Amino acid sequence: MTTEYSGGGDPTRSLELLWDVQARPRRGPKPRLTVRAIAEAAIEVADAEGLAALSMRRVAEQLGVSPMSLYTYVPGKAELLDIMLDTVQGEAPLLDELPGDWRARVEHWARESLASHHRHPWVLQVATTRPPMGPNELTWAESAMRALGETGLPPREIVAVVGSLDDYVRGAARRAVDAAQAERRIGTTEEQHYRDRAPLLERLITADRFPTMHRFHHAGVFDDPLDAFEFGLRRLLDGIEAFISHTESNDSVT
Repeated sequence: MTTEYSGGGDPTRSLELLWDVQARPRRGPKPRLTVRAIAEAAIEVADAEGLAALSMRRVAEQLGVSPMSLYTYVPGKAELLDIMLDTVQGEAPLLDELPGDWRARVEHWARESLASHHRHPWVLQVATTRPPMGPNELTWAESAMRALGETGLPPREIVAVVGSLDDYVRGAARRAVDAAQAERRIGTTEEQHYRDRAPLLERLITADRFPTMHRFHHAGVFDDPLDAFEFGLRRLLDGIEAFISHTESNDSVT
């Protein structure tokens, strides 16, 4: 699987495009396209055909224009990826606008984010260690920090909590999206995959060699597993909740 990188082109040009602060020509014909329309067409291509199929030529074809005309709006694929990422980020609900306490808001956002990764699986192929810093991304980050401000945590801890939540959802989404894509490409579900191999596995997973796995298997643990995403999300939030309580206790002592 090919990995792309956000910020891999000209970061300054990406920022100008994302924030619409580039200089505009005073004269000449009105532009036929907008950067937003180009990003949406590129997202349609990536959603339907995968990131490997994405190119300036393919996006131009999707829009019905010449590839050269596309370059007058966006300098290249790297900058286009930055714009695509921020456009997708705009689908995420803003935490401080959701009902409930901080935990209910995070749970809602996490599930919506998982659904977004299923709609746009190519996002997981883009490393975002250097995020585009577009308006949608910063608007979401602002809302998350504001929503988590009600926890009473210091600013540094709030930023770390936001990062931990984002890391968890992205990692869990990768596992879920990989499973869904494998099912589509191979043609069998994960359950069918293991069921077809059950007779052989029964002979291989013996009580003397794998006693714990053998016991779990015969107890039906693997036949009715927990929802890994929900289980992990709740345990992560339990940990954050405990950390908040611990911080409050220390503050009351001091």
